[in-house]
Amino acid sequence: MRDTGGHAVALKWSMNAIYGAEPGDVYWAASDIGWVVGHSYIVYGPLLQGCTTVLYEGKPVGTPDAGAFWRVCADHGVDVLFTAPTAIRAIKREDPTGEQMRRYDLSRMRTLFLAGERCDPDTLAWAERSLGRPVIDHWWQTETGWAITANCVGLEHLAVRPGSSAKPVPGYDLRVLDDEGAQAPPGQIGSLCVKLPLPPGCSPTLWGSDQRWIDAYLSQYDGYYLTADAGYIDDDGYVYVMSRTDDVINTAGHRLSTGAIEEVVAAHPDVAECAVVGIADELKGQVPIGLAVLKSGVERGHQEIAAEVIARVRDEIGPVAAFKDVRIVHALPKTRSGKILRGTIRKMADGEEWRMPATIEDATVLDDLGRVLAEMGRTPSAATTG
Repeated sequence: MRDTGGHAVALKWSMNAIYGAEPGDVYWAASDIGWVVGHSYIVYGPLLQGCTTVLYEGKPVGTPDAGAFWRVCADHGVDVLFTAPTAIRAIKREDPTGEQMRRYDLSRMRTLFLAGERCDPDTLAWAERSLGRPVIDHWWQTETGWAITANCVGLEHLAVRPGSSAKPVPGYDLRVLDDEGAQAPPGQIGSLCVKLPLPPGCSPTLWGSDQRWIDAYLSQYDGYYLTADAGYIDDDGYVYVMSRTDDVINTAGHRLSTGAIEEVVAAHPDVAECAVVGIADELKGQVPIGLAVLKSGVERGHQEIAAEVIARVRDEIGPVAAFKDVRIVHALPKTRSGKILRGTIRKMADGEEWRMPATIEDATVLDDLGRVLAEMGRTPSAATTG
């Protein structure tokens, strides 16, 4: 739920403070209008600010090619574009040299904002290099309705630190808490929580279920809203959202972020996008496995690439990561908004019951995933229809 006044105030303020959008600008949030981004930044935010808003039905690739987004930006004179990192990864996969981008006049575009899933540094660097303008990662949730952390270009354009979604937005008192609820020191990964009260625009409750809201979000740490994301804050106050708390795995007593491993995998020059999840292991408790999608045109052997990826993780994170298995797949299971279904991957690998997500983009990808997991020696579970 939203309270109308608080929601409108937060969105109107954010349009300039966060996105630097002025009345008369053309603002495009390339999302589905039914998702939270669609509510907040296709409909309400831009129109409250007096901007032209763009509604687009299609994918970043294949409608008809990897230049679809850039064509829309050129045709409508888009000043600010907001999309998901997975859209940029899909474009990078199909057009790694940016040839399609150069076909269009993007001179009006000032900034590209990314949110919806963690943006790995390699994707951000590719977009910056290809576009020649600021690319800004920011972090928020359906429940908050607008950004928790951002590089607020309308207030002060901070230096970009790849891998970080910058600093907390005014109104959010963000803390990193350990398992006991104590505040973690800078650089230590923990549970990202917002000290109450939440700012305007955030959901005050769930429809018809106040107690479920309390149980899910407010009960784990007294006086805090639980984001269920894990990360850390550095000495300068920059926030690094690494993964969902469920994706912080315990490997032989060492807490590891799958997001940190994904960062290394994604930096391989042949990898377009990837997912790393922790699966059950009798000896170590959990071990990470990787699924990687290659860039278009890569013809090298899959085993050779996988060996290089594993060596990179060992060199950059260390043998403690126990990262020994990565498989090349043609696609990752995702929602229509572009979020990788890591939880579904993990449940399939561990033989747990899972449901076919109603929001899945392509259900056939899960069939291929089942075959890959079987090759890895896992016995994937089938979806439950209950």
